[in-house]
Amino acid sequence: MQETLGVLLYAPWIYVVVAASILLDVFVPVLPSGALVVTAATVAAGTAVDVAGLPSPTANPHLPQIFLLGACAITASFVGDLLAYALALRGGRRFGGAIARSRRLTAAQERLDSALRRGGGPLVVLARFAPAGRAVVSLGAGVSRRRKREFLPWSALAAVVWTGYSVGIGYLGGQLLGASWFSTGLSVVALLAAGLVAARLLRPAPVAEPVAVPAPVEPGVS
Repeated sequence: MQETLGVLLYAPWIYVVVAASILLDVFVPVLPSGALVVTAATVAAGTAVDVAGLPSPTANPHLPQIFLLGACAITASFVGDLLAYALALRGGRRFGGAIARSRRLTAAQERLDSALRRGGGPLVVLARFAPAGRAVVSLGAGVSRRRKREFLPWSALAAVVWTGYSVGIGYLGGQLLGASWFSTGLSVVALLAAGLVAARLLRPAPVAEPVAVPAPVEPGVS
């Protein structure tokens, strides 16, 4: 992997692919944008400069690639959220119907709506890790006509936190285990685990069923 992928971080198109995947997965949640970010970070943590045979401009030759990858991921994540919010704001009924036709999005919307009522803005950040959470939050904010100041600052924070976690685990795996398929796989598993935890935390609180109270028996009535 080191020899075959090490040079990719020096090809500008890899950043375009990563940014496009993140930008579009708000509309197509099945795109593996997280796995791409983790893989790119793992490769950047390896000996990409040595493999490419390029001169190292800094003491740590991997930092420029990590910073560029992070900037691309954060920008694409926020811009994608903004586009989804703006489109849903203009065509709320159409996107509301699209969500209603998808069982997965409908279930996610129900969970997130309940969670947002409990915790508000910070849960937008948590939803960024949950499966289909980004799509439901961004489109749902537009459909429900939430104000920009109620959504966009939290969307920006979610982009930073998600990117920091994804790049961080990829970079850490590459530093500890080298740029290999094994380290990439472990980092992707860590990303998926964060998604499962987020989905579990966003589950609606169980509603207690009312306890039936027997009617009082009047004296003399049998």
